[in-house]
Amino acid sequence: MHLHISSSEIPTYSLEPDNGTGNRHFRMYHFDGERPNLGDLLVPHRKDHYLVILVRKGGQARQWIDMKQYSLQDNTLHFLSPGQLIVKEESAKITSVGVGFTPEFLSMNHHASLADLPLLRNPHDARALTMSDADIVFTEDLFAKIAIEYKQPGEWQHRMLISYLSVLLTYLSRLYSEQHKATEISPERTLLKNFQAKVNESFRELHEVSDYAAKLNISAGHLSEVVKVQSGKSAIKHIHERITLEARRLLFHSSHSLKEIAFSLGFSDPSYFNRFFKRETGLTPSDYRTSTREMYQ
Repeated sequence: MHLHISSSEIPTYSLEPDNGTGNRHFRMYHFDGERPNLGDLLVPHRKDHYLVILVRKGGQARQWIDMKQYSLQDNTLHFLSPGQLIVKEESAKITSVGVGFTPEFLSMNHHASLADLPLLRNPHDARALTMSDADIVFTEDLFAKIAIEYKQPGEWQHRMLISYLSVLLTYLSRLYSEQHKATEISPERTLLKNFQAKVNESFRELHEVSDYAAKLNISAGHLSEVVKVQSGKSAIKHIHERITLEARRLLFHSSHSLKEIAFSLGFSDPSYFNRFFKRETGLTPSDYRTSTREMYQ
């Protein structure tokens, strides 16, 4: 049995208008110690719009973006571009403010060039910006101005929103360039990204570092060394985390038996899958399925 989600099966979420404005191309987001929507927890998905979110308290909520794991840190600016693969691994109560906007919103009134700003183009494959106190004050002030205009529909609303957004994106792009000016995309970084892509393609069938080294035409030792230096985690840890993420998704969202899930993830012995999952998460697959459904339903 093979429970593979192909690219064609990964949903793409459009920007949902809120009840107040009905705007399908621009939306404000506010969370004040709340949990975001849990409907897409552990569900691979994409968005067709940009997100720029200032997180004041992130609760260490964990996500995967293009198969790179990271946590929502306090007092950081997080951003996403259309089409990136997203998996929310763990939810938490967060305090944040931000905006979502479509490429079409930028193209209105001839502002499509904003998409070429470093923050949105993201050449260094970053996920967040470190924010100083002054950066936070400036950014929160802009978000407050945007929020006022957002609630005042009319013929001038779009011009005001795009003007404030232009200042916000320009300011954040300057921070992006400053924080990544010394960062070059090295061969080692490229190898890490290629390894992560291979893991995402083949984690159901290939569980050993040597398997991926062979695919990349290098030695297992060299691959392990580069991955550890570039990511801070061992190559085998990357593989195990990806398998565990898929196991958690299947346990939470599917009705497949534990045996079926084990076989679909390349485990010939369900009891070994049970031990593997407990070692990685602290819970047996059965206990995880029960606890998560009680928590989120």
